Amino acid sequence: MNDYMTGSVILIAAFIFDILLGEPRRYHPLVGFGNITKKLECLLNNKGNDKPWRTRLFGILGWSLLTLPLPLGYFWLHQDTLLFWCLDAVIVYSAIGYNSLVKHAKQIAAPLMNDDIQQARHFCSYIVSRDTSNLSEQEIARATTESVLENGHDAVIASLVWFAIGGAPLVILHRLVNTLDAMWGYKNPQFLYFGWCAARMDDLLGWPTAKVSSLLYASQALWCRHTSMFNALRNGLRQGRQYKSLNGGWAMATGATVLNVSLGGQGIYDGKVVESVTLGQGPQVTTADIVPSLNLVRNAAIIFIISCFLVSLIAAV
Repeated sequence: MNDYMTGSVILIAAFIFDILLGEPRRYHPLVGFGNITKKLECLLNNKGNDKPWRTRLFGILGWSLLTLPLPLGYFWLHQDTLLFWCLDAVIVYSAIGYNSLVKHAKQIAAPLMNDDIQQARHFCSYIVSRDTSNLSEQEIARATTESVLENGHDAVIASLVWFAIGGAPLVILHRLVNTLDAMWGYKNPQFLYFGWCAARMDDLLGWPTAKVSSLLYASQALWCRHTSMFNALRNGLRQGRQYKSLNGGWAMATGATVLNVSLGGQGIYDGKVVESVTLGQGPQVTTADIVPSLNLVRNAAIIFIISCFLVSLIAAV
C-alpha cells in the first residue's frame, strides 16, 4: 500500500469514526488543552496593564508553548507502521467534528420547528458569540446556518486538507491553533494584544483551507438549478473579502450561494451592534435551510475524501 492509499484509508476511517461515534464523551483532548490554556493565560496576560508590545510578546510566547511542542514531537516520533497509522486515524477523528456540528444544529432546529424560541435561543448561544437573548426565529436560523458553514471549514474540511498536505502533525497544529483563536482571538481589552498572534496564525492556517472549502461547497452547484459553480466562487471572492473574517466569509458566501439563501445582517457582540455584509444570494435563510447546510458540509467532506482516494489509485498505477 503506497503512502497516498494509506492516507486515504486513514481519512475514510476517521470520518466514519466521527459519523458513528461523535466526539469523545470523556477525556476529550481539546478539553484538557482548554484548561491548560486558561491557566497559562492567567499567568502571562496582564490584561491591558502593560505595554502593547510586551503583551504581544507574551502572547506569542504563550501561543508557541501551547501549539508547537505536540505536533513537533509527534512528527519526530512518527513512523510508517500500523501503530502510527491507527494513531493518525484517531487524531484526525478527534480533530473533525461533523457529528458534533449536526447535534448542535439540530438541537436548535428542533425547538424552532416546535415554536419553542426560548429553547432555540438557549442552544444557539452554545455555538455563536453574539447575544442570542432577543433573536427572532429568522435570526436564529441565520446564526445557526452561518455557524454550520463556517465551522464546516474550521472543524471538518480544514483537518482533512491539512492531513492530506502534511499528515497528523499538521492536523494537530491546525486544531490547536484554531482552538486557541476561539479562546484568545477577541478584539477586547483582555485579548486585543495578547491574542494578536493567536488570531493571525489562525488566519494564516485557515487561508488555504478556506479556499478548498469554498471550492468543495461550490462544486455542489453542479447539481443545483439556481446557480453555477462559477457564480458561487465569484460570490465567495467578492463578498468574502468584505466580511469581518476573510476565511469564514469565503466559506459562508460560497455555501450560501449554493443553498440559494442570503446571510449577514445585524448582530450584537459584547453589547455592540455589528453590521455584516450580505453573503450569498436569494431569500433570507429560514429554519428549513439548517439541515441542507449540514448536508452541504457532509457532501464537501465526502467529495474531498473520494478525490484523495482517486488520486491514490492513480498514484498506485
